[in-house]
Amino acid sequence: MEKTHRKSLMEKFLDKIEYFGGKIPHPLILFLCLSLLVIILSGIGEWLKWQVKFSGVNTKTKEIEEMVVSTKSLMSKEGITFIFTTMVKNFTGFAPLGTVLVVMLGIGLTEGVGLMEVVIRKIALKTSEKYIVPVVIFLGVMSNVASDAGYYVLPPLAAIIFISFNKHPIAGMIAAFAGVSGGYSANLLLGTVDPMLGGISQEAARLINPSYTVYSVANWYFMALSVPLIVFLGTIVNNKIIEPRLGEYKSESKDDGFKEHEVKDSEKLALRSALWTLIIILILFVPLYMLLGHNFLGEGLVPIIFIFFAVPAIAYGRKNGTINKATDAIQMMVQSMVKMAPLITVIAFSAQFSAYFKFSNLGTILAVKGGELLEKTKITGIPLIIAFILLIGLVNLVLLSASSKWVLLAPIFVPMFMRVGYTPEFTQLAYRIGDSVTNIISPLMSVLLILSITAQKYDKKSSIGTMIAHLIPYSVAFFIGWTVMLIIWQLLGLPIGPGASIRLA
Repeated sequence: MEKTHRKSLMEKFLDKIEYFGGKIPHPLILFLCLSLLVIILSGIGEWLKWQVKFSGVNTKTKEIEEMVVSTKSLMSKEGITFIFTTMVKNFTGFAPLGTVLVVMLGIGLTEGVGLMEVVIRKIALKTSEKYIVPVVIFLGVMSNVASDAGYYVLPPLAAIIFISFNKHPIAGMIAAFAGVSGGYSANLLLGTVDPMLGGISQEAARLINPSYTVYSVANWYFMALSVPLIVFLGTIVNNKIIEPRLGEYKSESKDDGFKEHEVKDSEKLALRSALWTLIIILILFVPLYMLLGHNFLGEGLVPIIFIFFAVPAIAYGRKNGTINKATDAIQMMVQSMVKMAPLITVIAFSAQFSAYFKFSNLGTILAVKGGELLEKTKITGIPLIIAFILLIGLVNLVLLSASSKWVLLAPIFVPMFMRVGYTPEFTQLAYRIGDSVTNIISPLMSVLLILSITAQKYDKKSSIGTMIAHLIPYSVAFFIGWTVMLIIWQLLGLPIGPGASIRLA
């Protein structure tokens, strides 16, 4: 007689999350309803005079100023004008839209010519199955050096890699996304976020000490050692919770996976052509980088990614015969855009919601009120650090931008923590943990929408609720693990970066 599997409390909890998440309407309807809710709340907020007063960093002058932020109604003359006059701009200017489309043009070419399949097949043949999960999560964590690019490139690639190992592709997407988003601040190298947050922390610190300086490397030691922690925790969550929960993947399409055989000689020749093309591109980019500086890898990163995918793909296609004329490559890119149609349609509505939420100032008011509430609790020591990380995690659910939140909260918490003996660098470090661990479960995260729609290729029932249910274990594990690591670091009194300590001298 076959024994029935008794579900653990975690499995029952995730089942409930997935059940209620499954009741969430189609993303297009969801964002339409949220937009209407913001319009109504903004009208009520302006009528009730919801506002906050705080010392904030002026993003233009980088100086501390007294600020008053009030709710702006979308039901007023100004608000209604904003709704109608910015609708097209909100859509076309929505940051993820252009990034996703440009990157997918390049990826579409690599898939069309077969380069993606061959590369993944080689990875599958050369890499041990037990290492593939930590490798995917590690690549996700490290990709935040390239700002947001990892969000759009790694999850779909991870799905294909997992299929090649007979693993569930959605598990691969979730693992990659957890690495990119949940481990956003961790990295062996300095990223774009380090100097940005450091500058804001410095200005906030000067409310107490006018000569205080916060350097970009202030959190480097801690964040570099956070990488193996995030990879370790993510691997455990995938192996012990996510993959067993998803179960065996049964492909409904012959095109989902790859044939289990060695790479052919003709494919090796074409792959060699693509590799040499990539090397030449890298060599050509060196003088461009030296000439144009860091902005070349900052604002110009998305076109660079497109070139890195597209040009080697064309070289591969020319060599193996999948591209014989220009129209062959064009058709492949057209097909990649056809696949993006459902996402583009939803973005048209989600972009309006993001714009309305920003216009109304509701996110700013929620963030400042949360900070004031924590300050009033008068707790100190380790409980204060834990409460602060929790608060940032909660605020992050409604206000995603790391810099926008820190502009609002640094002038409140940096001086507050300095008064009880903590350095601005340590406060910034705790902030970065809270900012990272709930990225992956925020319903406002536009990339989560992209993830859920992409997952429907492998499971038509997949939704935002399904994704959040599978990402919650990562979020909880990262929060507990990272917080424990911070507490141990604090108790040992270790430096958190070059010249950066935990306690003020």
